[in-house]
Amino acid sequence: MSASRIDLINRAIPRAFRGYDCLAVDRLVQDLSDALGKATDERIALSAKVKELETRLAEHKEREAALQDALVSARRMGDEIRETAQKEAQLILETARIKADGLLQNARARLARLMEEAAGAQKAKVRFEMKLRSVIGEHLRLLEMDKQESAGIETAMRKMAPPPIDGPDKDGS
Repeated sequence: MSASRIDLINRAIPRAFRGYDCLAVDRLVQDLSDALGKATDERIALSAKVKELETRLAEHKEREAALQDALVSARRMGDEIRETAQKEAQLILETARIKADGLLQNARARLARLMEEAAGAQKAKVRFEMKLRSVIGEHLRLLEMDKQESAGIETAMRKMAPPPIDGPDKDGS
């Protein structure tokens, strides 16, 4: 049997001979109806509170699910970004290695050319020195021949020159 506060207040208890004290029963009914009213009010308030809390719980669960999805997406994006960055770094390194190899090959080729040019210049220097020595030797030989020829001419001129006259001054006085 379900009874409300008003049902308790309005319920009439039949009177009997040698029954309970009417005032005491009325007070008891009043107290019980007040307690039942408070309990009903509390139950209604608690039911409303439960509904509010269930609504909030559902909202929190939805937010949690959204946050979980966002977290998973962020992790996935982070992994993708990291993977992309690693691939780009590897590509940059490979490009740098290729460029370095090309520069090294160019440097080696240039060094080889420079060494060939240096060797050619050294050979040209040796040839030039040999030619210069040959020319200088030829000039020295010509100078020696000229010296001998000059000495021979002087000797021939002395032989052809009249002997000096000893006498008065050469100017005729």
